[in-house]
Amino acid sequence: MTPAQEKAQARARDYFSSKDTLTPVEIRDQIVASFASLEATLAEVPVARAGQRTAPAEWSAQEILDHLVETYRPGVDELRCVLAGQRPPGEPIPAALQSKAPLLRPWAWLREELRRAHDDVVALIDGVSPTFTTAARVPIVMVVNVTEPDGSGRPLHWVEDLGWKAYALTSWRLHAIDHMKQTRKVLAALA
Repeated sequence: MTPAQEKAQARARDYFSSKDTLTPVEIRDQIVASFASLEATLAEVPVARAGQRTAPAEWSAQEILDHLVETYRPGVDELRCVLAGQRPPGEPIPAALQSKAPLLRPWAWLREELRRAHDDVVALIDGVSPTFTTAARVPIVMVVNVTEPDGSGRPLHWVEDLGWKAYALTSWRLHAIDHMKQTRKVLAALA
């Protein structure tokens, strides 16, 4: 591992530990804000161009939305598990998970599925007592972009076991923000 990668991993771990003092209400509010921003950005996507890629190696807005739906479904189950004090069974959700046919799914259906997942997450967090604690951890595939000293950038992947607060904020807030930014880049390129 390069020094830049070690530094990126340490920054991520500092972020996780800094969230231990947040209350469920604070976590919920941050997640709700990111969901609202993501949904507002998706509302700007012209349906007729949702499946259009702006570069060969980049996802279209439709592929981004499909990815969110596909990762949120098992993510809701993982959140249920950790809030029940259990480690979710199986492997972590793959970082680039998509359906088998992301461009064949109707845009409106994908948007509705995303809204349902958002509602499920908020309802689960709304049910968390301010005094709730658990030793259960959730394994997630962390992906951070690392800029090396030579200026090259590349993603760094690793599996990290997170407590429920860091898991919720990483899986629901940061993930939504990351793909909202990705969708905004697609919108800018389509313009």
